[in-house]
Amino acid sequence: MTNLWTNDDELFTLARVELFTAVVGDIMDKLNLQTQFLPPEIRGITPSTVAIGRAMTVVEADYRLAEKGGATVLSAKPFGLMLEALDNLQRNEIYLCSGGSPTYAMWGGLMSTRAQHLQSAGAVMHGFHRDTNEILELDFPIFSMGAYAQDQGPRGKVVDYRVPIDLAGVRIDPGDIVFGDIDGVCIVPQAAEEEVFVKALEKARGEQTVRKAIEDGMSAAEAFRTYGIM
Repeated sequence: MTNLWTNDDELFTLARVELFTAVVGDIMDKLNLQTQFLPPEIRGITPSTVAIGRAMTVVEADYRLAEKGGATVLSAKPFGLMLEALDNLQRNEIYLCSGGSPTYAMWGGLMSTRAQHLQSAGAVMHGFHRDTNEILELDFPIFSMGAYAQDQGPRGKVVDYRVPIDLAGVRIDPGDIVFGDIDGVCIVPQAAEEEVFVKALEKARGEQTVRKAIEDGMSAAEAFRTYGIM
């Protein structure tokens, strides 16, 4: 058990202050966790956007009905289970949505307002967001494929949440740590989180030493031989 942090608040504060996704990804590579980054088109709403929290996984699906009807109760529910999933968000959780086609927005301004009230840590989606100006005013951290105003209402529904998902080949379980910054979004499995973040902090702090040595004139090759970091 590490003495670097005692709870999620302390860990997430450390990560925001000292870490970045690249160093966390480097550590996961060394631990043979080499498929942990979400697709590169998923970007922060601004270059300075940072989010870290536990995954509250959400499954979206294309859902078009020419007429009212259908064999399940979802057919008659606008947005499917989206409202239930949103209201189920807990403090320090990130709404992480996969599924559906990139033809509509999966997140918007009112959703951000509710999530912020619940003290959610952000939202990440393999799709688009809308209401960009409203979200920017709220300063709510989201990562998406970009802004697109077309609504999910007649095009998609949330069909489940708090279940394991596969997002473009990345396995994500509820409670895994989601970390996003200007360089992308990575997933840290719960089973490895302590080792990953302890070693990431060690590496990040070591890099400061290497940076100072290089600034003082040490060559890159010598720095790597001396510190094993580059």
